Amino acid sequence: MAGQATAQRGGGQAEKSAKSAKSGRPGPRPSRVRRFRLPRRRGLLVLAVTAVVLGAGVIWLLYGSTWLRAEHVKTTGTRVLTTGEVEAVAAVPIGSPLISVDTDAIEARLRQKLPRIDSAEVVRSWPHGIGLKVTERRPVLVMKNGAKFDEVDVKGVRFATVAQPSKGVPQLELTVSQSPSLRRFGTERLVLEAVRITGELPPAVAKETHSVRISSYDSVTLELTGGRAVRWGSDEEGELKGRTLSALMKARPKAVRFDVSAPTAPAASGS
Repeated sequence: MAGQATAQRGGGQAEKSAKSAKSGRPGPRPSRVRRFRLPRRRGLLVLAVTAVVLGAGVIWLLYGSTWLRAEHVKTTGTRVLTTGEVEAVAAVPIGSPLISVDTDAIEARLRQKLPRIDSAEVVRSWPHGIGLKVTERRPVLVMKNGAKFDEVDVKGVRFATVAQPSKGVPQLELTVSQSPSLRRFGTERLVLEAVRITGELPPAVAKETHSVRISSYDSVTLELTGGRAVRWGSDEEGELKGRTLSALMKARPKAVRFDVSAPTAPAASGS
């Protein structure tokens, strides 16, 4: 009986395979039993303990040990400021864990207390240092302030008061106390206009410019060396005015008055 049952099962299986072959479908595949081995509890416990120990070791190394502490400060980028001035304001907590030094707070403190600094970058220099990289503002204009001068940078920011202006930096003269331009645009807007104009001057002209006088928004005059003056007008078409002025000065080298307020119709006079 057992042999007959086995033969019947074999015949049934053969019949199913034949039918699958005729239909084009693959026949039944033998089942596979996948066995997964779960990690032993002891192994998991060892891994967990190891992770905790390593984590505690890292925390102790960063915060508790004497190996990774702030021990020295290096300052770069200073021009007028001294490294002592910068480091005094930075107030790096020497002896503190290097990881705990608040670099953002130091950067903000430097910019706030030292207006001459345009930007500051504070970085950790492992294993024991803090680096202070500063960029100072450079004056492009100066403004009279009593017996001293306020320095103005390329952004129109008055950032420092000095006894003597930097050599080669033009002086800005605002004579707009009775002008509607002052009420409409404000002093800062007019200062920015002067900054833009000086930035668009050809190098040769900029080198000979010792003052910029603004009497209204569209009335700007440049005072050059040798008693020469340039009527510039507003800050519109600055690049074109600069090129026109350079050509006009070459064509009329002895002229003392130039007008490029309308750059398509420039004029020069005097000798």
